[in-house]
Amino acid sequence: MPTKIEWAQESWNPITGCDPISPACRNCYAKPMAYRLRGRCGYHVDDPFSITMHPDKMDVPRKWKTPRRVFVVSMGDLFHANVPIDYRDRIMDVIRDTPRHTFLLLTKRPQRMADAFTRRPVPDNCWIGVTVEDQQRADERLPILRKIDAPVRFVSVEPLLEGVDLALAPDDRIGWIIAGAETSPWKNRARYMDLAWAVSVRDQCQRVNIPFLFKKDSEGKRELDGRMWDEYPMVSR
Repeated sequence: MPTKIEWAQESWNPITGCDPISPACRNCYAKPMAYRLRGRCGYHVDDPFSITMHPDKMDVPRKWKTPRRVFVVSMGDLFHANVPIDYRDRIMDVIRDTPRHTFLLLTKRPQRMADAFTRRPVPDNCWIGVTVEDQQRADERLPILRKIDAPVRFVSVEPLLEGVDLALAPDDRIGWIIAGAETSPWKNRARYMDLAWAVSVRDQCQRVNIPFLFKKDSEGKRELDGRMWDEYPMVSR
């Protein structure tokens, strides 16, 4: 379905559900959405945010005729341990079979993603990314991401909870950075993002010529230093 996420045109959720794994998960936007749908649309009554397969959504991208940038499993984590391998393989088959679209996979479980792509290569129309909300997660997750062979490796620095050094280099294997403040489904619960943290991430990208996209600040504004930052990787395939 069309999405309000700035960096994607569609979201596709053949799987939903997840478990908290790091500080970014505290105000998860997907969990309350799942609870609003409990008992409906394939969501469990007792535990609507448990890992749930939605096979009726599996072939949705095949029906889209015009090329789209698609966020895969925006309501969960494709690389959660409870996602069956054969079901994830079916998702990857759909991605390979629809090369007109670009699919974006984002995880907080990069080691499981790396393990999955030792079995099968990343499709040519698939970008892979990790969430990095603080320095600890940057230090843990980015080295794993850099080792995976993919057309584009990207980092979502959202929610940006502190200043972060991404250790970017001119020849970096990371090709795109997204940054922004936390969005919370509960009023007044979103944690504050200091604009200096976002400026630092932007400056790190500019120093090594990596595209940068700024989603929004803690007041919901998309401008940073007086302008919009909507840069994307240039990929030929």
